[in-house]
Amino acid sequence: MLATIRNVLRTPELRNKILFTIFILAIYRLGAQVPAPGVDLDQLQLLRDNSDSGSGGIFGYLNLLSGGGIANLSFFSLGILPYITASIIIQILTVAIPKLEEWQSQGAIGQAKITQWTRYITVVLALVQSTGIVFLVNRSPEQFFGTGSGIDIFPEGGAGRILLAVLCITVGTAVVMWLGELISQKGIGNGMSVIIFASVVAALPATAIQLWAAGETSTITRYGVLAIALVLLTALIVAIVFVEQGQRRIPVNFPKRQVGRRVMGGSNTYIPLKVNQAGVIPVIFASSLLQLPTLLVNVLPTSGDPLRENWTWGDHVRDWVNNNLFDPTNLGYILLFGFLIVGFAYFYNSIAFDPIRRADDLKKQGGFIPGIRPGSQTEAHLAKILNRITLPGAIFLGLVALIPSAILAWYLGGAATAGLVGFSGISILIGVGVSLELLKQIDSQLMQRNYEGFLK
Repeated sequence: MLATIRNVLRTPELRNKILFTIFILAIYRLGAQVPAPGVDLDQLQLLRDNSDSGSGGIFGYLNLLSGGGIANLSFFSLGILPYITASIIIQILTVAIPKLEEWQSQGAIGQAKITQWTRYITVVLALVQSTGIVFLVNRSPEQFFGTGSGIDIFPEGGAGRILLAVLCITVGTAVVMWLGELISQKGIGNGMSVIIFASVVAALPATAIQLWAAGETSTITRYGVLAIALVLLTALIVAIVFVEQGQRRIPVNFPKRQVGRRVMGGSNTYIPLKVNQAGVIPVIFASSLLQLPTLLVNVLPTSGDPLRENWTWGDHVRDWVNNNLFDPTNLGYILLFGFLIVGFAYFYNSIAFDPIRRADDLKKQGGFIPGIRPGSQTEAHLAKILNRITLPGAIFLGLVALIPSAILAWYLGGAATAGLVGFSGISILIGVGVSLELLKQIDSQLMQRNYEGFLK
């Protein structure tokens, strides 16, 4: 391990990429701590001090994936979530809109056009989500912090200050998107995944404190709570690494060809299909999709407004969405979240690995799968294997995303674990998945220079 670290530091290009990535992440973490203009810092600190440490729901998930940006009402409050949601929308529209499908087949030029439209949609979504967050925190801070009824976050300036905060958070989302693209271009790893990884890691100290505090109200001791958490964490990490490394290898043969006096081809290789082909993307997609309606309902009219005392329908819709879509102990939430994870796993795999295109490429290159005819039979064979291997991977993702919260809720009670999203399967999947991807990229860089990598 020490020799590998020395090799990393000895390689100038790799060392510079890692240092650049760390520098960008430091800027992101700094922006997540700077409050937006117009926010009363004393009132915000009072909310944080008096907040319910177990408050979960939308606040817990958004605060986790934004690296604490929501709790600070910072410039980077939304983090990279709007970009992820925009990517979901673009990938869905690619199947339905021929123009987007044409761009996708154009290579780098088409991908640049798709990326540009993803940016536009990101800004629009950031504007909608920032409006929902700012208005909700200003009108009903107890829904985010578990306390704070009557506290005014924007005591001076009124609507002007609120609109300025919305604008700054929207611009901050665009800056985070740009930082992520910089990491992808000049750093190490996928920029968007690395930013989410940094947000999850930043929440680990607070999660440990919450686990320790949750032991006070449980039937077991604090050390018992930490022991259960460590056993769960170790078992999940081992299981995730085992499944992430698992793959189905489809053998492919290339026959020999004689060109003039030279004999070419004749090689045997394989197509690797991972058990978890989509990685953590289905979990992130499902979480982002569940958060969007919760933010939208917060701009509905409320009976608390002086001019809308009889408008109770907005309260009913808001309460139903918040209590069902973001209650980890609710059966409806568990079923919906699991269904979305499985659905997005199939959807992403169908885009990432297209059996039709792969069968055509093999046919053009003269390759074939032993015992399978090129063309339609190869396509059907690849599709069958993909469907079979996607199901256990998708079910595994769903179980890992839901089991930790369920086990802790069993021992500590639902109220005590509502805010422990930092120890949820989502954060563990993101942390382990992105770490493995980073290690693989570092390994590939070292192998190019005949150095031994981390993964042996």
